[in-house]
Amino acid sequence: MSKIRTVLFFFLSVFFFQNGYSQGAQPPEPTLESPYNTILVHLYYLQGDSYGPEVAAKVFYQKDSLEAQELAIKLLQVLDGKGLFVRLNLLPQNADYQDTVTLKAYYTPFPDQLPDVYLEKKGDKWYYSEQTAQAVPVLHKDLYPFGTDFLLKYFPKSARGDFLGLATWQWVGLGLLLLLAWLFQFFISRLLRPMIRLLAKSRFSSPLEDKSMLWKVARLGSFFILFFLIKSTLPLLQLPIRVNVFCIKGLDIAGIFFGVWLGLSIVDVVMKYAFRYAESTTQKMDEQLIPIMQRMLKILVVVAGIIYVLQLLEVNVTALIAGISIGGLALALAAQDTVRNLIGSAMIFFDQPFQIGDWVVAGGNEGEVIEVGFRSTKIQSIDSSIIFVPNNEIASSAVKNMGVRRLRLMKATLGVTYDTPPVLVEKFIAGLRQLIERHPKTKKDNYLVHFNSFGDSALSIYFRTHLFTESFAEELKLKEELAFGILRLAEALGVRFAYPTQTLFIEEMPGKGNTTPKYETDEKALEEKIQHFFGE
Repeated sequence: MSKIRTVLFFFLSVFFFQNGYSQGAQPPEPTLESPYNTILVHLYYLQGDSYGPEVAAKVFYQKDSLEAQELAIKLLQVLDGKGLFVRLNLLPQNADYQDTVTLKAYYTPFPDQLPDVYLEKKGDKWYYSEQTAQAVPVLHKDLYPFGTDFLLKYFPKSARGDFLGLATWQWVGLGLLLLLAWLFQFFISRLLRPMIRLLAKSRFSSPLEDKSMLWKVARLGSFFILFFLIKSTLPLLQLPIRVNVFCIKGLDIAGIFFGVWLGLSIVDVVMKYAFRYAESTTQKMDEQLIPIMQRMLKILVVVAGIIYVLQLLEVNVTALIAGISIGGLALALAAQDTVRNLIGSAMIFFDQPFQIGDWVVAGGNEGEVIEVGFRSTKIQSIDSSIIFVPNNEIASSAVKNMGVRRLRLMKATLGVTYDTPPVLVEKFIAGLRQLIERHPKTKKDNYLVHFNSFGDSALSIYFRTHLFTESFAEELKLKEELAFGILRLAEALGVRFAYPTQTLFIEEMPGKGNTTPKYETDEKALEEKIQHFFGE
């Protein structure tokens, strides 16, 4: 309860203080000797308890009294309507003040909001410039398109009394404004729904699944527009400057809040569509990149909202960012490995040396890529353990991507014994070539099967072919089929494979005949064996 009373007291106190220019202050002399005196005279003599427009009119140079009074009143209404509160203690009191940019005797109270409203020195006095006098009617017309008495003229004089610092007609106008705002939000949110659904329509949209997301965007968009319209119509109530500043800043902060919420919702919708598009492509890395992009975009939206709020609260954002930058530099120097890993992750996503699911050999690690993060890449090794490899190591090392191979290589050196007749070796090589030609998964145009060299213990036959497969399991199966085919062909032809041994040959043992194995050397017979092996 104490917190509620404190908030209520603060809210009511805002309405009790209608201005900050005349209460408890001595009437200033209109000397116009400095920007401070000129602005103080203008504001002081247009307050309710010190009203003297003929004195306030002196701040305009060589103007008719009635015209100058009208300009002074309209300028104050522009300042109040825009919620621009003049802090008198910050005004320059030096008669010889010069603008730091132009080095001329100019002073602009609100250079960002009202750059055309400024003071200039003429002789030894400060006046509002001629450009200001020309800009005031235009600014007033833009801010009050229906005039300042648009609501006041509909209320009788009996409804113009004060209550809690505001006139009765202002309270009624405030209630009507809130009611119209609620009705406007109700209708505009429903008007935006079909428009947003039409804009979001694509082949990657799902009307039933995306309905709640799109309606959320429409509702938040209506609130965002609503705060802008309320801020635009608020000057019609002619609220006191302190109340107006409070309301405008509150509306701005609420608008930023809903704007950030709207931005986050739009990011969710866009990334949802992007993820569906990524699922329709063969680039599996995109599915890993989209969540990272989504987090980064959301961070940017939130940071932009925070910076805007700090600017509204008149925090020196430039100095704050400079301080954060210096701190960030120190942090980066202290965490160089982390920074290198972040750069490495960016290089991986840009170069895309592999995709999710690819089998890679990188930095001494081998396995299947299952996830790429900001700092490290997860690789699942053969024993199903997970290896976290820093992205910096992957980006700076050679990566062998086994997953992009369309063909798998089978290479072997077949050694047959030295006592194999040449004609049998020729027929065995011819049979090996037919084995490759007849297999449905071998590449037929660049295989190599040749008698290669005379080894230490065997006649070497070079065997090489490529297999059409992208799976490691199928690669092993195909190699097994070819290996068994080689063994059966050798068995059918009577070819013996050699292995490194030392053999002592004796031409003839006492009482025994020659034990040298008999080989088939008849070419016709060997050809018939090959045809029989292949089922012809």
